Amino acid sequence: MSAVARGPASAGDLAAHALGFLDGEGQATVERERSLMLRFARSAPTQATEIDDATVHLLALRDGHAGGATTNLTDDDSLRATARRAGAAAEAAARAAGKPGDHPGLPRPAAYRGHDGYDLRTARVDPAPGGAALAAAFAVAAERGLEAFGTWTSGAVETAIASSKGIHAVDRVTDAYMKVMCRDGRARTGQASQAAIAAGELDGAAIARTAAAKVAPGEPAVLPPGAYPVVLDAEAVGGLLEMLAGLAFNGLAQAEGRGALEGRLGTRVAAPAINLSDSPRYPRTWPRAFDFEGVPKAPIPLIQDGIAHRVVHDTRSAAVAGGDARSTGHAIAPGGSAHGPLPTNLVLAGGGAAGVDELAAPIERGIYVTRLWYLNVVHPQQTLLTGTTRDGTFLIEDGRISRPLRDVRFTDSVLRILRATEALAAAPRLTSEAEYYGRRFAYGTVCPALRAGGFRVTG
Repeated sequence: MSAVARGPASAGDLAAHALGFLDGEGQATVERERSLMLRFARSAPTQATEIDDATVHLLALRDGHAGGATTNLTDDDSLRATARRAGAAAEAAARAAGKPGDHPGLPRPAAYRGHDGYDLRTARVDPAPGGAALAAAFAVAAERGLEAFGTWTSGAVETAIASSKGIHAVDRVTDAYMKVMCRDGRARTGQASQAAIAAGELDGAAIARTAAAKVAPGEPAVLPPGAYPVVLDAEAVGGLLEMLAGLAFNGLAQAEGRGALEGRLGTRVAAPAINLSDSPRYPRTWPRAFDFEGVPKAPIPLIQDGIAHRVVHDTRSAAVAGGDARSTGHAIAPGGSAHGPLPTNLVLAGGGAAGVDELAAPIERGIYVTRLWYLNVVHPQQTLLTGTTRDGTFLIEDGRISRPLRDVRFTDSVLRILRATEALAAAPRLTSEAEYYGRRFAYGTVCPALRAGGFRVTG
């Protein structure tokens, strides 16, 4: 089997070498990250962080139980010790259970397709493009009498997998992201962001202009609790869909009867205009060749014409589901996460509206939401969330986005909002929070703005 993107031999060779220290069935996963993060506040740089590091994860299987251990030391003694820890963890799990586990064993090799998710210039992790983007954003903010806050980051990650079943694969990806929040002297804010494969695509001035346009003068209006027509911009839609990914499409939760689509596959769960898929090679997303078990990525329809179609699986969740379920290439950790699989390349197809102004045109009185913040789950199976609007919330009056609106708290179901969707903008874009805790894994949602009825404001 050939790998998709054969990078420097060291990553693939290191994975193969580390595998040799495992006894029995197992997998070695090497992640090499080179990245840069630039932070800024009050239109001045505040912090720069550079990472150049490799992590080796060794997975051991014993009687259907998995154990893992990690190191960033690559000498033989360290790899040998890590392999012993992984084996000991798997053996301890098997002894504690007193019976075979539910892991069916590692997958066999399969062919992968290439992708265009690696940009050579971005892979150099050069701070110069970031510095230029920050300077451009500061200039735009100054022209408008505002201060700029935010982050700029770019990175290159190489993932190599070698397993006792014969998988030997290497994939390389790059990502770049910039977020700008503009603030005036009265702490009124607006935010905008851009995500891309290549750092050269990030336009600091354009991002800052979009953020600054959301800082509206005047006292914000106050909206009492109630249900209102809403226009959700792409970033707000992306936040909702990211939450929906874990609540509705997790194959382990579905198999265990905890998923939001339990008993609902094949039924209508959204408006006919909703077509949602996991599409790892879609042009605007951050592509992947395979998951953390080495299973190839492929497009998966999740909701088609409003009908719930499928959930995603890793090897373990497919075994728990039984029947004809198979891994769909959605393991988010070697051997599969205890939390189950997730789609990380969601794509919501666009509609026919030219933009948010056209979406707002039929609304007599409603809300335009540019971004949602602090989303939390209230009821998983109902996909019920609570959170607040932030950094640019406006009143819609007589079909026009008009006055600024004080941020509101909402409590609503994601699937209810999708069922109440009336129209979508034509142009989807890649949205992401780009928050990296631990090893870098860039993912986001490609989606357009939408208009929906009955958005539930609770405070």
